[in-house]
Amino acid sequence: MTKEEFKNIFNHNFDAVRNYIYYRCGDTNMATDVAQDAFMKLWEKNDKIKNENIKGLLFKISSDIFISNYRRKKRELNFSLRLKQENYHQNPEDIMQFNELQKHYDNVLRLMPEKQRTVFLMHRLENLKYSEIAANLGLSQKAIEKRMKSALGFLRKNINN
Repeated sequence: MTKEEFKNIFNHNFDAVRNYIYYRCGDTNMATDVAQDAFMKLWEKNDKIKNENIKGLLFKISSDIFISNYRRKKRELNFSLRLKQENYHQNPEDIMQFNELQKHYDNVLRLMPEKQRTVFLMHRLENLKYSEIAANLGLSQKAIEKRMKSALGFLRKNINN
């Protein structure tokens, strides 16, 4: 792979890889570092790589790096879903209720199993189709559908508690 080909692969896939790791850890800096490390490993192994499924390989490499970092540092996952809060025409009570609801939603997302949360956020935030998520994660579309169904069930069960 030439430098120009690598640059093209980087430009087309970096955001997707970074977002995938961000959904798993909730830390933008960590997601960026892991994505950069994944591309470094790809560059180091460029003579052994076939250009068939570079995106899937990047997702696999980044996932492995993330897991290694997680185990080595032994720190808890801090995940929060940031919602844009528009404060116009809201009284303080509405703002307080919204903040409490958002905090509860974030806590429920944190409790959701990682595999379900990843699929849920890729679908809801990235607006990816199940087939695209399946291709990115190297899973079948049925597996993605099952994870999404489980994630929605988890939210339904825990959001009202």
